[in-house]
Amino acid sequence: MGRRQRPHDPHAPVSIRRSIDRTFAALADPYRRRTIELLGQRPRRAGELAETLKLPAPAMSRHLRALKQSGLVEETHPDFDARVRIYALKDGAMADLKRWLADTERMWSDQLAAFKAHVEKKPK
Repeated sequence: MGRRQRPHDPHAPVSIRRSIDRTFAALADPYRRRTIELLGQRPRRAGELAETLKLPAPAMSRHLRALKQSGLVEETHPDFDARVRIYALKDGAMADLKRWLADTERMWSDQLAAFKAHVEKKPK
């Protein structure tokens, strides 16, 4: 019976570790985090995002490119105008990160519970 591979496990598949690294790198910037929050409300045009975040268009474009490359955001073009780009959150893009966070939280809880039991153990 094989052991369950967790994303924070050094033996976890490289693709999972890279996915988590890309996600953290993309979310390291406050403008990109705010973009994710805005896209969580609804899909938006790049210009609308730039206006809301008070960023020049080239800066917004760089942030959106980073979010697309990380796999967090996807771009579509409406039928009425192929020049318009609509950005939306990519479904399931944070699944590896969510698993890693849950596993890490469980590990911390287990460690703290063991430490508490050790400290509270009465001497015989």
